[in-house]
Amino acid sequence: MRVEGHAVCLPPDIDTDLIIAGRYLRTKDRSIWGTHVFEDLDPSLAGRLHESVIIAGKNFGCGSSREQAAVALKEAGVVCIIAPSFARIFFRNAINRGLPLAQADLSCHEGEQVVIDFSKGTVTVGPLTKEIPPLSPRMLEILADGGLVEHWRKRK
Repeated sequence: MRVEGHAVCLPPDIDTDLIIAGRYLRTKDRSIWGTHVFEDLDPSLAGRLHESVIIAGKNFGCGSSREQAAVALKEAGVVCIIAPSFARIFFRNAINRGLPLAQADLSCHEGEQVVIDFSKGTVTVGPLTKEIPPLSPRMLEILADGGLVEHWRKRK
């Protein structure tokens, strides 16, 4: 599995409330969530996320266990998130929703081309290629199917 997009740089400790504020969760319209991602961090950020790879600092997805955070990022067009560490529940929510994550500590330059090759276990940002810890074969299957629900539908 290979994913690519342009880099969007974020700091460490991005919590789920910052990803999608609770005031937008009254609606079930996921497209609304995608337009309001990171609104309290930078109101212009959601518009730059189409086909993006977020490169963030440690502890991405900390805070509440809201599943909508991963959904909102996917709706906004994020194709992958790279960070040195993730909150455990966010990690599983993202995989279950079909949003790939890679664990790496990278410097980030906004707009740089990023390629993540999960089969080879590498991430390339500009001229730099770095190894990443592999995802399990089951997680790769879930991602390839578009998420856990789609994975089980395909298997039934």
